[in-house]
Amino acid sequence: MATLRVMTWNLWGRFENWRERQPGIASVLQEQQPDVVFLQESWADRGGVVQPEVLAEALGGFHAAWPRDDWRLHPKNGGASWFGNAVLSRWPIIEVERHWLHRLDAGVPHRHVTVAVLDSPWGPWPVASTHFEYPFDASDQRVLNATELMQIVRRHQGERRDAERRLPFIIGGDLNAVPDSDELSLLTGRRAGVRGVVFSDVWEIVGEGGRFGLEGVTWNPRNPYLTNTAWPNRRLDYLLVSWPRPKPVGNPVKVWIAGDKPVDGIYPSDHFAVVADVEAGEKKN
Repeated sequence: MATLRVMTWNLWGRFENWRERQPGIASVLQEQQPDVVFLQESWADRGGVVQPEVLAEALGGFHAAWPRDDWRLHPKNGGASWFGNAVLSRWPIIEVERHWLHRLDAGVPHRHVTVAVLDSPWGPWPVASTHFEYPFDASDQRVLNATELMQIVRRHQGERRDAERRLPFIIGGDLNAVPDSDELSLLTGRRAGVRGVVFSDVWEIVGEGGRFGLEGVTWNPRNPYLTNTAWPNRRLDYLLVSWPRPKPVGNPVKVWIAGDKPVDGIYPSDHFAVVADVEAGEKKN
């Protein structure tokens, strides 16, 4: 049974010492050898530098999916003109969609889900990268967006019998929520959500320490960027696999943390990355 290696990482945009951090980001990606990467807080500028495409090239001719129709100035983010979620893939990308996540205050959306369908050896494989709102007291906002994420997957996967025959959706994201939060309980089927779709949290199944293990913490105070963080030791970044799905495709085999050490003396991001191998089944092409 072949495996697929997936990786999710919040790259912290163009904040702090962003120029110095770029080589370390590329180095960690090359070291991990993923097949698919989910990026959050990635960026591009109108000068022609597009971080997802730079990193895709650093990985050896990967393909990059990022929503290209939302150019706006981000003055607090080093002047980046695009800022959001991207997908890098070893294989060509068949489709790219961006879905805005709505705000409870009905304001202009700024969070989104980037959906890509990959032309993988196992057939068209749907994946998505996303990033939920961050304030500690925004659980109700994240519950709304978790519901929207499930609805997106539900529309793609169709009725339950269809989903049981299709390759599962794999989601990578900075959900800004801990494992026992309402929003993660919704996504993992511990509370009522969207009928016909639920997700397996890869770390909960095969990660060291399980669901609440400190080994899976991605917001960690030993990262010098978080010296004065108010809420340390939080698992905020997730790899999720949709259910129903054809067994054993999508079942996690192994998961670990990456980007948790300095590269040439510099930590690449304020978040650590999560990397996993999942069952992929027999190749079709």
